[in-house]
Amino acid sequence: MRSSGAFLGIDIGGTSVKGALMDGPREVWTGKSRAYARPGTPELEAAVREVAQSAVVASGGRAIATVGVCAPGLRDANGVITKALNVPGLVGLSPAMLIARAMPELAGVHIMEFTDAHAAAADYWRTHPAAGRLLALSMGTGIGACVLDAREGGKPVALIVTGSGPGQIGQMDVGMEECEEDTWAGKPMPQGAGTLESHMGLPALRARFGEDAATLQAAIEDGRLRADRWPLRALVRAMRIAHAIYLPDRIVLLGGVGIRLRPLLGEMRARVADGLTSLAKPDWMLEAGESDFHAARGAAWMAGE
Repeated sequence: MRSSGAFLGIDIGGTSVKGALMDGPREVWTGKSRAYARPGTPELEAAVREVAQSAVVASGGRAIATVGVCAPGLRDANGVITKALNVPGLVGLSPAMLIARAMPELAGVHIMEFTDAHAAAADYWRTHPAAGRLLALSMGTGIGACVLDAREGGKPVALIVTGSGPGQIGQMDVGMEECEEDTWAGKPMPQGAGTLESHMGLPALRARFGEDAATLQAAIEDGRLRADRWPLRALVRAMRIAHAIYLPDRIVLLGGVGIRLRPLLGEMRARVADGLTSLAKPDWMLEAGESDFHAARGAAWMAGE
C-alpha cells in the first residue's frame, strides 16, 4: 500500500547529487547540487543536504513519507559501501547512514535503496509503458544496466542475474583492437581497458574529446562522435551482444551520457541491426531518455510503492 505524504528520491552520482519529490506519479520538484569531482564525505554530505533541504521547501510543509536513494559502489553484507571509485566519500557508509548524517530532520523516515540503473529504468517505464522486455543502459560516470519485464496490470519486474541486476554490462569486453591507435597516446589507459565503460564512461569520453564531452553536443555536431567510429562502435557492439543474451523488445539509453546520444539513435540502430543475430526481436526499438532526473524520480516513485 502506498504511504501517505511525499516521496523523495536522491540519486548520488559521479558529478552531482540529484533529487526528485513525487506525489504518487506526479512530479512536484526536481533539482541538483553543485557539481563535484571525487568528493570526500563532508563535500558529499553538503551536496545531499543541499538537495534534501530544497526538497523539503518544495514540499510546502507536507511530510516526506519515504526516501529512495541510489548510490554507486561495492557493498559488504551489511550494506556498507567498501569501494566507490568516483565517489570516495561514500566508503565506510551505507546510503541510509549518509542521508541520516546529512539530514537529521529526516530521522525516522523509511529509507529504501536502489541501483541507479533500476531506478532510471523504472521511471522510463513509468512514463513510456509498453509490453515486452526493456533493457535500460544507464550511462554516466560509469555504465550500468537494468532489464525490466512488463507484467499486465502491475509494475515491471527486474531481471536479476548477479548481485542486484542483470550483470556488470559496463565491464563487458568490447575490444580494443579496432580502436584508433592514438586514442590514448600520452595518456594513462583507463581501468578495465577494452570494456564498454572504458570507452563510453564519462571519464573516457572526457579524455578523448575534452570537457565538451560532458554534454557530447559539440562532439556530435562537429562529427568527432559518430556511430561508425569508436567509441560508439563499442556501444553498438555491446548492444549486439545484449540482444543475444536478453532478447529485448526495447533498448533505452539513459543517464547523462545516454540521453545525449539521441541525435545518433537512427545511425546506431542501423549498425546494431546489420547482420544481427536471428534470435533478436525483429521489430526491436532503440530509444533514449529525456531527463537527467530519471533515476531520482524512479527512486522516489518506487519508494512510494
